Amino acid sequence: MLLGVDVGGTFTDAALLTSHGDLVTAKAPTTPDDQSRGALDAVEAVLARAGAEAGGVTRFVHGMTVGTNALLEGRVARTALLATEGFTDLEELGRQARAELYRLCVGRPPPLVGADLRVAVPERSGPDGVIRELDEDGLRSALVPLAEPGDDGPLEAAAVCLLWGFRHSGHEQRCEELIAEVLGAEIHVSTSHATAGVFREYERCATTVVDAALSPPTRRYLERLAERAHDCGLPAPEVMLSGGGVVDAATAARHGSWTVLSGPAGGAVGAAHRARAAEAPDAVCLDMGGTSCDVSVTLGGAVATAGEREVGGRALALPMVDVHTVGAGGGSIAWCDTGGALRVGPHSAGAEPGPACYGRGGEQPTVTDANLALGLLDADSPLAGGVALDLAAAERVLGRLAEQLGLGSVEQTAAGIVRVASAEMAGAVRVMTVERGIDPRELALLTFGGAGPLHATTIAEELGVTRVVVPRASGVLSALGMVVSERRRDLVESVLLAGPAMTREAIAEVVGGLAGRGREELAHGVSADADGGPDPGAEPEVRVTYDLRYRGQAFELGVPGEPEPDPAELRRAYDTAHAERYGYADPEAELELVTVRVAVALPGSEPRAGALGVREAAGSRPAHLGGERVEATVHRGAIDRVEGPAVVELPEATLAVPPGWAGGAREDGTVVLERDEAERA
Repeated sequence: MLLGVDVGGTFTDAALLTSHGDLVTAKAPTTPDDQSRGALDAVEAVLARAGAEAGGVTRFVHGMTVGTNALLEGRVARTALLATEGFTDLEELGRQARAELYRLCVGRPPPLVGADLRVAVPERSGPDGVIRELDEDGLRSALVPLAEPGDDGPLEAAAVCLLWGFRHSGHEQRCEELIAEVLGAEIHVSTSHATAGVFREYERCATTVVDAALSPPTRRYLERLAERAHDCGLPAPEVMLSGGGVVDAATAARHGSWTVLSGPAGGAVGAAHRARAAEAPDAVCLDMGGTSCDVSVTLGGAVATAGEREVGGRALALPMVDVHTVGAGGGSIAWCDTGGALRVGPHSAGAEPGPACYGRGGEQPTVTDANLALGLLDADSPLAGGVALDLAAAERVLGRLAEQLGLGSVEQTAAGIVRVASAEMAGAVRVMTVERGIDPRELALLTFGGAGPLHATTIAEELGVTRVVVPRASGVLSALGMVVSERRRDLVESVLLAGPAMTREAIAEVVGGLAGRGREELAHGVSADADGGPDPGAEPEVRVTYDLRYRGQAFELGVPGEPEPDPAELRRAYDTAHAERYGYADPEAELELVTVRVAVALPGSEPRAGALGVREAAGSRPAHLGGERVEATVHRGAIDRVEGPAVVELPEATLAVPPGWAGGAREDGTVVLERDEAERA
């Protein structure tokens, strides 16, 4: 059996693929003080629902937010930075670029490494090799003061980022050895060539610092999780990486930065999987959970990835799923600003105390409270995870907000909250589509997360999208993404080839070296799975992306290609990509290959078709749909056909179907809705 567990802000989701190919799902409340407790609670729930034992699980894949939370909240390890003399302030200097050009006073997050923990390494390398040999005695002397504990405790980690270390790694490797010699082997060391082997000093330095600062707390969490899993009879956990692949826990513990988008990556992988299954390979995927909403795009059934991005204002030069996040989740708090306008988020009620309707002490109105007051959620039916809903508590906090806003009723206030939250999410979709030259009207909208299907049609109407796809397991789709995820290694090398040097042979040599390393690393930890996992004897798939630019440009575009590409084909592909992104191409400009990215992967598992279909009798209840109060038909479980106004109660999510929308379920339980032609007009 294959087990996937994803930790969210409010709930922890579990998906179990049985030996018969059936998919069983469950939820449990997230435990913010120690996510491993909530993870094992979800495991216990899904095993009980499946009537299975932990000993029957052969693979346990985990998605977490430990690294994300630690980075955003500043709860990181005390870390030193070793950089080439004259370049120790790289992390603090950063880049001049600003997200908002004319907001000159917007602050940046403080550096993770203070000036007192920055060590100047006496050495220097250039593009062609060593210019000045490493002064080992000088470095030893500089390291000695770091052995003394500071006000915030002893040193736990060190980041090593030397000039041209990505190409000539010898000095970085020797620095790692000297740190162990002087400060002790228990100090975690992140080297830039092993963490993010790409050029651009600031991005490589910032990534390495984040990696060093996050690895100790990530390691401690994974050790607790592994211990709890072992006590329960589960196998050692594997971890979802930010790029969408899975690695063993030891690798993830060594590189905490690789897991910063672990949870959203699982959702993107699961969404792409269900989009392909629903014959909607081109889709915008929207994951609305308890605290936030993540938007990704799937084109041709493949998850879009980026070579670098910022998380919490910190640059990370790592392969990551291309996700845009906004603070609009089920637990997002609705409030009245100083101008008397209704706002939603970005602050969230989280798992504790949660929305007011959870009855755990929450006293601020949230999106979930609004959906309950509108009749879209059933006050008499507990949410997945056993959370009972208190309608009176929701109406009480919504009533207070209605008075602040000067609105006439709780229902008006609740409807306004839903509209504002949906508009925020529609804006996030535009960032990932319209701002990148993609017309969302040509895509399907695939929504998931516990709250996503409630807002699906409202967001679709805002964007002009006419097809909505809702997987039956949408409430736990990130956990499903863990189950179907591929085992993968992502490797990268900056080559800076242009002109006559950019030949098929030169490129193939780089790709071959990276692919060989990937196969070797992938072979470790891959064991035979009796339940549909990858065959350890199978030949991994090699996928290559080439980061290209016109000579003189500052940034690149990634273009997929063959392992032994024809440079002329790369030229044509880049011209096309440049025209699509920027509206023009320059076929006369010299092309430069900056970075080669190689993914070596073994395929994931597949749930059995039809494994999700369960039907229950339908009823009806009053609900606010399509801007009016209506009597909505209620469907529970899988459906053959649904027409609005209706509410479809899936196992871990609820789908709202307003008038003018209709559709049905596919064999695997995925609901596909279409907007009526007359309504479009």
